[in-house]
Amino acid sequence: MSILIYAEKQNGKVSKGAKELASYARAYADKTGDQVVAVGFSLENPEELFQYGVNKVLNVTNDKLKDFNAFAYSHVIKEAVDKENSKMVLISSSNDSIYAGPIIAQYIDAGYVSNVISLPEDSDHFVVKRKVFTSKGIAYTAILTDKKLLRISKNSFGIAEKAVDGSVEEFNPPVDLSVYDEYKVVNVEKVTGKVPLTDADIIVSAGRGLKGPENWGMIEELADVLGAATACSKPVADLGWRPHQEHVGQTGKQVAPNLYIAVGISGAIQHLAGVNGSKYMVVINNDPEAPFFKAADYGIVGDAFEVVPKLIEKLKAYKANQ
Repeated sequence: MSILIYAEKQNGKVSKGAKELASYARAYADKTGDQVVAVGFSLENPEELFQYGVNKVLNVTNDKLKDFNAFAYSHVIKEAVDKENSKMVLISSSNDSIYAGPIIAQYIDAGYVSNVISLPEDSDHFVVKRKVFTSKGIAYTAILTDKKLLRISKNSFGIAEKAVDGSVEEFNPPVDLSVYDEYKVVNVEKVTGKVPLTDADIIVSAGRGLKGPENWGMIEELADVLGAATACSKPVADLGWRPHQEHVGQTGKQVAPNLYIAVGISGAIQHLAGVNGSKYMVVINNDPEAPFFKAADYGIVGDAFEVVPKLIEKLKAYKANQ
């Protein structure tokens, strides 16, 4: 038997999320004695997964499947599950996997649990620990089906190198793409030269407290010093101050960086729902009653136009002395 992971790509390369899935699978396989198999689509560097414990990579090289299609990809993953006799399937918490998860579960007849944050526990049943209520609570969920599908929460397990000897196999099961004509990619727009929000370890985000798009320079400078991605609240995106792909929150992108810095964001529940998975949250706001302070690990009450430039100055000085 095997544990199967869906290894997503970022600009053609194995993504950070795929490495975390591989690390999770390897840790569990070391307990069960299973093999770890990854299925990826047009991966340019599938061998990199060997460093994280993957024994075999099924690399789909069908040019017609270069662009994500939830139904077609789920069909291929099902074929991989059948081929490798996989009883456990792991997917990440990326937007693509969120769309595909329920479809994969249906195709392979699996119990599906999302937001998993730790390895299955040793008990009479297969029990996993997961985040619930927009990361405000923890639940222990038992999966009683023969096959199990787990969506691992971002940055919950971490990445651990454990190199093994592996192999890469071309995998191109027949897929009738005409069945999915209603769900085809029409256009792909990519942001270049920036750290993708979904892979960022550090995110600097700002809200209406910045008063206008002309003041975003200091946010971008802070992000540049930290090697971070930039993000914004929903009102900022709606006002056109920042592009919508930077909107994080319940109706935007859900992120889980190691460090989330919020500047001039009040912290409404809709915003917190998208960032509660962050390991550490730092809030800078001139309103001491801002709701965000209740959720923050660290808070600075002060004018962002005074605090942020000083923070940038101190960080630059610190880096210069390293």
